[in-house]
Amino acid sequence: MKSGPHPTCRACGHGDLCEVVNLGSTPLANSLLTAETLSLPEERFPLVLYFCPACALVQIGETVPPQKLFQNYVYASSFSDKMLAHARALVERMIAKRGLTSNHLVMEIASNDGYLLQYYRQRGIPILGIEPAANIAAIAERERGIPTIVEFFDSKLAERLAIEGRQADVIHAHNVFAHVPNPGHFLAAIKLALKPEGVAVIEVPYLAELINRLEFDTIYHEHFSYFSLTAVDRLAQRNGMAISDVELEPIHGGSLRLFVTHEGAAPTAMRVSTLLAEEATRGIGKRSYYAQFAGHVWSLKGDLLGLLGRLKDEGNRLAAYGASAKGSTLMNAFGIGQELLEFVVDRSPLKQGRFTPGNHLPIFAPEALRERSPDYVLLLTWNFGEEILRQQQAFRDNGGRFIIPLPRVQVL
Repeated sequence: MKSGPHPTCRACGHGDLCEVVNLGSTPLANSLLTAETLSLPEERFPLVLYFCPACALVQIGETVPPQKLFQNYVYASSFSDKMLAHARALVERMIAKRGLTSNHLVMEIASNDGYLLQYYRQRGIPILGIEPAANIAAIAERERGIPTIVEFFDSKLAERLAIEGRQADVIHAHNVFAHVPNPGHFLAAIKLALKPEGVAVIEVPYLAELINRLEFDTIYHEHFSYFSLTAVDRLAQRNGMAISDVELEPIHGGSLRLFVTHEGAAPTAMRVSTLLAEEATRGIGKRSYYAQFAGHVWSLKGDLLGLLGRLKDEGNRLAAYGASAKGSTLMNAFGIGQELLEFVVDRSPLKQGRFTPGNHLPIFAPEALRERSPDYVLLLTWNFGEEILRQQQAFRDNGGRFIIPLPRVQVL
């Protein structure tokens, strides 16, 4: 890991960041191509992960404009049964815990296709979605009746909502905190949009799991920051907010669920101090914690490419499951292309008929596994592995095998 004249920290402005891993220059992970755009040059951007020794935030150095990343989006949460079950359980819990009724307002930032807010709506609780991707917001409104503001969430929008009397009792922000270029500004905007006694429920992939489980494929340009509780706690304090509680969730390979309130508005649960102490013991706020990560990534690359190459040389046909951002990072960073894989399948109709960024693999519906009968399938969406393996039991019964790439290469 190197230190030197790198970009300044996006949270605290510190100017001497430490390089954790350099994944090269890659296309935007969700920039799926159409047949008409296949021949056009693809934009590529450096994908380098850094650690800030001043505030402990882990982050990428490149800031691609959010308008380029999110205004025409191809990820819809409702295509995962696991995500829907996760959302429903949380909604039921929040309704009971907070005593939510028709007199309250629940808001979700990056509300996607309404996968979560639909469960509040079914219980008669007023809701408001905020989603910058017009194509995804249209699905939420048309199919689930979710009132949605098609804008990026920032302090200007939050102030406007407050003036209109639309501060929220509960704000959800799931897998969006990492997507904002300046996390401090994002928390400041939440502070404006949240009632004095309200709570923001923020879920983010957990940095400790990324490092420990070698989840390097969660590094892509949409994810500007990678959070530990230590980094978020410091960030919240600088913005007049507090972490009142924290939970570890298995979703997305390991996530932090943070309950964020106005400073002094709620007591701090013991779990917060316990996890902060655990992180301090691990050294998560020190550069030494990240020193071996890059070497482990490149060792994994050798293992995976070695397996894929041997299988191909033996005459096997290979495909992949999941036209995901994770998959894009893995394939582009490791140089996995058409010489190894024939195609990718994905459940989302938003992705079917397109091509993956960088290596231009065609994307089909999952039925293509039965129709085209590859021998091995590289599972790029390993975070939904149990669900996908269950759905593809018939393929496996017919002799098909899945390759799990992380945290070590396995064949199932």
